[in-house]
Amino acid sequence: MGPSYDCAASVLLCAEDNAAILGLDDDDECSWAAAVTPPRHAAAGGGGAGADGFFSMGYPVQTDDIIAALVEREEEHMPMEGYPEMLRRRLAGLDLAAVRRDAIDWIWKAIEHFNFAPLTAVLSVNYLDRFLSVYDLPEGIAWMTQLLAVACLSLASKMEETYMPLPVDLQVEVPEAKYFAGRTIKRMELLVLSTLKWRMQAVTACSFIDYFLHKFSDCGAPSMLALSRSTDLILSTAKGAEFLVFRPSEIAASVALVAFGERNSSVVERAIANCKYINKERVLRCYQLIQDKITMGSIVLKSAGSSMFSVPQSPIGVLDAAACLSQQSDDTAVGSPAACYQSSSASKRRRISR
Repeated sequence: MGPSYDCAASVLLCAEDNAAILGLDDDDECSWAAAVTPPRHAAAGGGGAGADGFFSMGYPVQTDDIIAALVEREEEHMPMEGYPEMLRRRLAGLDLAAVRRDAIDWIWKAIEHFNFAPLTAVLSVNYLDRFLSVYDLPEGIAWMTQLLAVACLSLASKMEETYMPLPVDLQVEVPEAKYFAGRTIKRMELLVLSTLKWRMQAVTACSFIDYFLHKFSDCGAPSMLALSRSTDLILSTAKGAEFLVFRPSEIAASVALVAFGERNSSVVERAIANCKYINKERVLRCYQLIQDKITMGSIVLKSAGSSMFSVPQSPIGVLDAAACLSQQSDDTAVGSPAACYQSSSASKRRRISR
């Protein structure tokens, strides 16, 4: 008698439907799902840059009602209260900040290696932070950090990517002693899923950035420079533990302001005053923190005169550069970020159809 897989398969089934996961009635389900994750094929349509999930150019901008619903529920997709304080102190000999830093460093290497979308990186960090905030990692097990990083990236890529390697093949630049079998990674994925209550369509800064970019550009289409800067800035804030004290909507509003290069305090305050649903004082604090990071050189902001085609000098820009360089062919020159995103999306569609 052959083995039965009914039990194993049932473990992978989620009892919640979309409405239960998102906390909405059936009537609101479709509009909410579209608001949280813009269509991946937006970049390939005639409308403009899609940033692989960051922007939805060519599609209707989110309404104030959708943004209000996102703001109301964004806290459900954030780490538990007190998590930033946990990172600042050692817990019974466990350096949680070092665990987070090592995991994110590897995730960034894998993202660059496989040319994954920026949103995949943001989701990976979101899963990592939410897990670390509620799950007590065992002490003295160094390989646990690497296994958790692989599981978070694997889950994020399944949510966002149209093409991805097997979880076991995600393990790039991993020492042989820390190389995990596929079944081990799957068990860790299930642990992350159950710990996060299967809420993987997370509300992040990416969910709001398109709205705020249009809001701060007087409802006009934001420039390609602003789109490119926003991508880099969101990736930087995802890595920085200092930004965990802010809500995703506050980070997105701050990123949009910085992306436009506005430093006049009166103009910034006037722009924020026109935005409902966000705490204006907290947005100003986050905005100032980003500006301080730029001043210190921790974040490199593209200038209006900088070339869109050169390789960025900071790690946060490597993702976009890698995407452009890896997708060019003999008869196709590297173009603007819009061309880069379109090329990346088209390539993914070709690979998945093979």
